[in-house]
Amino acid sequence: MHGKVIVMTGATSGIGEAAAVALAEMGARLVLVARNPERGRATLERLERANPGAGHAVYHADLSLMAETRRAAAEIADREPPIDVLANNAGALFVRRAVTEEGLERTFALNHMSYFGMTQGLRHRLAAGARIVNTASAAHRGARFSMENLQSERYRGFDVYSRSKLANILFTREAARSFDGTGITVNCFHPGVVASRFFDGKPGALGFFLRLIKPFMISSRKGAETLVYLAASAAVAGVTGQYFARRRPARITAEAANDASARALWDESTRLYASG
Repeated sequence: MHGKVIVMTGATSGIGEAAAVALAEMGARLVLVARNPERGRATLERLERANPGAGHAVYHADLSLMAETRRAAAEIADREPPIDVLANNAGALFVRRAVTEEGLERTFALNHMSYFGMTQGLRHRLAAGARIVNTASAAHRGARFSMENLQSERYRGFDVYSRSKLANILFTREAARSFDGTGITVNCFHPGVVASRFFDGKPGALGFFLRLIKPFMISSRKGAETLVYLAASAAVAGVTGQYFARRRPARITAEAANDASARALWDESTRLYASG
């Protein structure tokens, strides 16, 4: 990965930070998009220790807002060299429903629309043979796609999170089709159930359950292995539109394999991104 430029969201903690450090140790230059400036600085310090003098950079944005996503993508496109890897990893599980100032339910906005927006905003800056890696989850199993409920008016935190992970796979498959013939690949993966700050602070029964099982979760470094593999391994050069787990192709549900749903989500995402 020497000389490669990697743009990554959600890289200031958890599997994102672990993957960023691992890729820096392999020689890559990391360009981060972070919401919290303090955590962004701390991660840059770790990256500098991993790969001194590479010129790692951080841009700041709230990726639940399309205006902020567009701005960050435009700044990166204007200031940075061609991108070899775009890793869309930002995400959260929210227990209670909230709507962004742009009118989108925040889980959908952050976990799906930020992937769509960063990809669209940077697609003209992707290098020949570039790779896009999206963090999905096995939580998509059991989720159902509904155009009528994209904004989750009927809200249960984990169910909404699961639908957003289904959206990640649908987006990956349609994005792969949109890059057909360009040499640019798009894949997604399940990291495993990781003991990171992602699950911290959840109230109620969900929080109690997560605290109970946290000792049995895998480490962030272990959870990052498939992200690093998809970003760097020659074994997946040319592979596109696939879902991976433990560095191997994995099966998806019929809902995630539905081409009509993938197309409908893409079209609606295009509309929302343009109007946000």
